[in-house]
Amino acid sequence: MTVLANAPASTAIRVLEAEAAAIRALAGRIDQRFERVLDVLASCAGKIAVTGMGKSGIICKKIAATLSSTGSPAIFLHAAEAVHGDLGLLGPNDVVLAVSKSGETQEILQILDVSKRLRLPLIALAGDPGSTLALHSDVFLDVSVTEEACPLGLAPTTSTAAALAMGDALAMALMERKGFRREDFASVHPAGAIGKKLLKVEDLMHRGESMPQVRTLTPMADVIYEMSRKGLGMTTVVEEDGTLIGLISDGDLRRLLQRSGEPLKMSAGQAMTNAPKTIPPGELATAALARMEQLRITSLVVVDPDRRALGVLHIHDLWRTQMF
Repeated sequence: MTVLANAPASTAIRVLEAEAAAIRALAGRIDQRFERVLDVLASCAGKIAVTGMGKSGIICKKIAATLSSTGSPAIFLHAAEAVHGDLGLLGPNDVVLAVSKSGETQEILQILDVSKRLRLPLIALAGDPGSTLALHSDVFLDVSVTEEACPLGLAPTTSTAAALAMGDALAMALMERKGFRREDFASVHPAGAIGKKLLKVEDLMHRGESMPQVRTLTPMADVIYEMSRKGLGMTTVVEEDGTLIGLISDGDLRRLLQRSGEPLKMSAGQAMTNAPKTIPPGELATAALARMEQLRITSLVVVDPDRRALGVLHIHDLWRTQMF
């Protein structure tokens, strides 16, 4: 790749390097105060209200969204709207997380006063350790930068990058502290591509009345009826207690017709495959698809540890999610 050497390109490179340096500098500020912030956030029994103004406010929206999607309910509280009525959104168990480069934004300081009156913990991400916000917050995290990467030294660039990075660091550390799992992530992203990739087999399988099943002594005419009625191109063969003992597929029926002159006189137990491929209900759907493709089959029987049939997962169920 050829790196451009003209003036705009040089500016772009300088901006990226300045922002990268500002974020690297934050690593040296992860100390006891960071741990204290995690303690406050982890013990929050309500929601985290992330508040800011201007460009910091935009960063706050992203921090709130990341917290919410990783197990810590959060809202964005616009500082100006807050002091004109939206402070009613705050509850007695909430925590306020305020982001301000100067630490002197009037609306933010008004929220500071309200937080004190309501006895709500207030965490500050501020760019000036000596600011009013930093000095009067319950816990302060220093997100100061040497200078903005803007050629005019005006547009928030390195400062917003630093605040956003610290917000991400908090969210990820908090997620780990609270034991937030892949399954939990999927539950709050049901319509997104990420959530779909985290779907489990049990989320997609055919169960109950929609699961095809017959007994070993079931006549083949009834077996064919069950397969046609359930529309999965197969049926499980189970014992009275639901234990899986075999499977009959469309392919098995075709092979049976080729080798038997009177297939309808047979029972399910005589026609079944004795070692059907199975999968546990908690396995990821992506793993199920990979296994089907490897084995060149179209369905898996979902079983519990005692090999009782819980459902059937068909490859079409995976394709319909549009997650691959």
